[in-house]
Amino acid sequence: MLSLIMLQAAAAGLSQLGAAIGAGLAAIGAGIGIGKIGGSAMEAIGRQPEAAGDIRMNMIIIGALVEGVALFAVIICLLALYA
Repeated sequence: MLSLIMLQAAAAGLSQLGAAIGAGLAAIGAGIGIGKIGGSAMEAIGRQPEAAGDIRMNMIIIGALVEGVALFAVIICLLALYA
């Protein structure tokens, strides 16, 4: 496995490998972040059902911000890959 990665790095260049790893890490980080946001929001709604509307609105706003940051990271990695 490691030898395959090393061969790909030698063939494609380390910048392309770094860009691909960076895009993958950005996507994984966004998934983990949104999962934590959703889990925490469900716990909060379970504790205070009367505040469900406010919690849901904040969850959607924060989720959109996390997705925006992840999109910027992936785009920067793709620019590094193809530029």
